[in-house]
Amino acid sequence: MLFERHPENPIVVPGLYDWRRCITFNAAVAKDADGAFVMLERACGSLHPLRSCIGLLRSDDGVHFKHVVDQPVLTGAMLGFPTGDVQDPRLVRLDGKWLMVFVTGKDSPDCVPTGVGAPHYSHPNLDAKAMGDEAFGKFVAVRSGIAVSDDLIRWRHVGWVGPEGLDDRDNIPFPEKIGGRYAMLRRPAAYVGEKYGTRGPGMWISYSDDLKTWDEPALVAGPLFDWEGMKIGGSAPPLRTEAGWLVSYHGVDPSSRYCVGFMLMDLNDPTKVLGRTRKPVMQPETYYERFGLVIPNVVFPCANVVHEGRLYLYYGCCDTSISLATCRLDDLLELVIK
Repeated sequence: MLFERHPENPIVVPGLYDWRRCITFNAAVAKDADGAFVMLERACGSLHPLRSCIGLLRSDDGVHFKHVVDQPVLTGAMLGFPTGDVQDPRLVRLDGKWLMVFVTGKDSPDCVPTGVGAPHYSHPNLDAKAMGDEAFGKFVAVRSGIAVSDDLIRWRHVGWVGPEGLDDRDNIPFPEKIGGRYAMLRRPAAYVGEKYGTRGPGMWISYSDDLKTWDEPALVAGPLFDWEGMKIGGSAPPLRTEAGWLVSYHGVDPSSRYCVGFMLMDLNDPTKVLGRTRKPVMQPETYYERFGLVIPNVVFPCANVVHEGRLYLYYGCCDTSISLATCRLDDLLELVIK
């Protein structure tokens, strides 16, 4: 197998603090200036409500992580949404600062797992009928935001990527500017159909001069193969290689099974896809990837780090825990190019 799962998986599990006693998953990971691995985890203290926040951990070896502080470093309340949450961080070092792109919602739903795919979500504190369908839809829709920090503990919100009311997640920053501009992978869920050139939600790209105002997104890729037939979305921040931008992505089939693939994009124009894996390089196989508290059959990366010639892929398992798989970077590049 190309990727080797770490024998201590899952390497990060819930517990320890009330705000993460239920689940932890979909973590961002990067290397600090001193070579240490830093992690921003998504964690929840309960399913009722499913209110996610962001915790900070650190590791010297990329496997054994410990919390830096005993409280979340970013919550919905810190963004002005007392009943809202923060989800699925992606992390890069850019312009001398840490830059995090996150997903947030103004209200946190109750989550009732079904065991066969997507859970049932409800908002018991909101009266959808009284609000009206349009107002309710905009209020509960998630939105991607951007925050910066010097120390990974104190974060300053600097702007939004898409407009309010547009379900636009899997927003992932490039680790450097392209053509002198900030670049962001996106996944606007409503951009589907003949008008948009994709049969299902896909991967798009936008550019900005100031991290606040973003161009209309351009399509990079849509779902092609059976294992990604329902939708695809970017996973971890792109990695610059001599061959192009190496980008991990997740694909979802009609049964809601999440698998992992990779693309290679042109360094100067990422809308040019130079290579793409036809089959998933990782799929749910182990017990902790097939069974969990929230969604079964999920491997969902949010981070990849190159360490000693190997790619460390950090991924969420069934919205329950965090695991690690590694492979030789050269072997992965060879596969994607072929």
